[in-house]
Amino acid sequence: MGTGLRSISDYQPGEIPSASDMHFGIVVSEWNSEITGSLLDAAVETLLLKGAKKENILVKYVPGSFELTLGGQLMAENTDLDAIICLGCVIQGETRHFDFVCQGVTYGITDLNMNYNKPFVFGVLTTGNIEQARERAGGKHGNKGEEAAITAIKMVDLQRNLEKGLQ
Repeated sequence: MGTGLRSISDYQPGEIPSASDMHFGIVVSEWNSEITGSLLDAAVETLLLKGAKKENILVKYVPGSFELTLGGQLMAENTDLDAIICLGCVIQGETRHFDFVCQGVTYGITDLNMNYNKPFVFGVLTTGNIEQARERAGGKHGNKGEEAAITAIKMVDLQRNLEKGLQ
């Protein structure tokens, strides 16, 4: 994903492989839907711009970011997808709930990558307030949904090339 120095959204079009023969799942948290809806729109738009077919993009919703892990697992077990993008938004509150949710979803998505040998993309915003979330869901910091889609395409391409023995 992006850093303070370069956003993955800054890649030139030729640097991103075609997604024309790729199948994607997107699991989206309903919590903070203003933000997650914007992330979803950008992810789908980016996949389509890179050649993915609309019928090859499966979108499913889960109640909150903590449930993204199980939603992603269910997608992996019941579909034939090349990558699964997990989109959520956790905003810091007054309690430690933020820490537990962020840690759980981070570890959960990491485990999915390793256990299913396919890309599960971490598209979860973890911000201090709603303004920071908006800045990363189409504001001055771009849209992390776009970055998640680009990451998914690049990871599928990497996996396919390595499985074919290409260097």
